[in-house]
Amino acid sequence: MALSIGIVGLPNVGKSTLFNALTDAGALVANYPFATIEPNTGIVPIPDPRLHKLAELYKTQKIVPATVQFVDIAGLVAGASKGEGLGNQFLAHIRSVNAICHVVRAFADSDVTRTGSSDPRNDIDIINTELALADLQTVDRRLPQLQKEAKADQKLKPQVDFLEKIRDILDTGKPLFTEVEVASHELWGWLQKELQLLTAKRVIYVFNVDEAALSDEAKKAELAKTVAPTQALFVCAKLESELSGLDEPDRVELLESYGQKESGLTQVIHTAYETLGLQSYLTAGEKEVRAWTIATGATAPQAAGVIHGDFERGFIAAQVVNYNDLITAGSEIAARAAGKIRTEGKTYVMQSDDVVEFRFNV
Repeated sequence: MALSIGIVGLPNVGKSTLFNALTDAGALVANYPFATIEPNTGIVPIPDPRLHKLAELYKTQKIVPATVQFVDIAGLVAGASKGEGLGNQFLAHIRSVNAICHVVRAFADSDVTRTGSSDPRNDIDIINTELALADLQTVDRRLPQLQKEAKADQKLKPQVDFLEKIRDILDTGKPLFTEVEVASHELWGWLQKELQLLTAKRVIYVFNVDEAALSDEAKKAELAKTVAPTQALFVCAKLESELSGLDEPDRVELLESYGQKESGLTQVIHTAYETLGLQSYLTAGEKEVRAWTIATGATAPQAAGVIHGDFERGFIAAQVVNYNDLITAGSEIAARAAGKIRTEGKTYVMQSDDVVEFRFNV
């Protein structure tokens, strides 16, 4: 399962600066709107210290971490849903990502051109409104067709009713991901697959602040309140740029000097996993150690299918050991002798610290 995150926001809020820092991709950063025309894409390994521990235990040089794809999408402006600022082109890029990282400027700098207002809440509303309006256009194209189909097939009536409800919500300018009742509806999965609505995607708000605001808890609480209950992160894109060129000890030291425990990359990835309900399990051996991304609640056969479809179809059993038990034992042989390795069947629900070897027959 590949994790893809689209970075969106108004022009000149620090999207490309943050993207460069997260990916080291060297995307163009310029102080004028639409410096990013085509989306920049970067594949980033997900930091996972467990892999290095397992590599030492199995004496292998090959480490394959799980990855996340970041897509830097050009700045949206008011009127994007009607094509302003190449809006339709930019909105299309958002449909392919799993989640949206909405970057909001929360610092003052007279040297940086500002699009929008000086109020982060208003800037957030501009983006949410444009995404909702784009979704409204999509629904308005599909709803009449579905209503016509439902006249011939009454089984489609619940879909019509649900889509009409969705239209009413979008008509108010509200993003769908904030509507708990809608997201829990039995037809929610159908809606996402059928229409790929932009505001149905989960959102992480990233406030781009200056260095001083990183340690200003009152300021951060005030900003977080504007997007509650949605998750809010606070990142200084300028600091992240400095971190990207340092080795690990220097990165840690610089972060600690600003009172930070994790880099922006780590914060965004952890939050994305939590928001999307994802986790990673591990495979290990002399050839390689590797992390695999799966949905929380996935069964052993489903987890095996992430490696290869044949593994899921021909699943027999999974040999499972908890990562911490394995490291404590010091070897697979010792873990087995201690009774820490067990065999699980098709109904087993995977856990994030599972180190697994699948048995299958194809």
